Amino acid sequence: MQILRQATRRLPVTHLTRRAQPSLRASFHCDSPLRSSTFTNILADAAPPPVLVDSITEEAIRLHDGLMIPSACIFLDGKVFLWDVPTSLWNGWTPSQFKIFEVVRPRPEMLILGTGKSLALPPPFLRAHLNQLGIQLETMDTRNACSTYNLLSEEGRRVAAALLPMRPQPWHRAQNPTKPNQ
Repeated sequence: MQILRQATRRLPVTHLTRRAQPSLRASFHCDSPLRSSTFTNILADAAPPPVLVDSITEEAIRLHDGLMIPSACIFLDGKVFLWDVPTSLWNGWTPSQFKIFEVVRPRPEMLILGTGKSLALPPPFLRAHLNQLGIQLETMDTRNACSTYNLLSEEGRRVAAALLPMRPQPWHRAQNPTKPNQ
């Protein structure tokens, strides 16, 4: 016991200002593990997951890299896809809104569906369609879906998220800037 106390006294104590301390998420993954660190993340690989949600507001989903996404989106295989869905929940929805999961390889093990401000159970055809593709569907409100997605993707799971915004917004298609308007 005496040896342990002496060893801990020799370690230098450093104090960082609150601003200088790295965030938990930023220090959770690193390119090369710090051997002198007290804690080692055994779940982390060489690079952090490319898509992590930092926060969510009524207006947008803010990613860890600062990107703001104001509309429905899909996180799949480290990429973000804008998702054109009807503004009315489940009214007018078809399996075609989930076509991306039919063509991607490897398919995710799980799809986390964020249904906006509150939980809204999807129609039975949707769960059956995704189960046929071998994808487990978990449905929750968008705030909890973002948290669950972050956790599972940091664990290295093959997970995707289909997220509806907190406040439904109509889809705006941009004009092609190379073609003149007529």
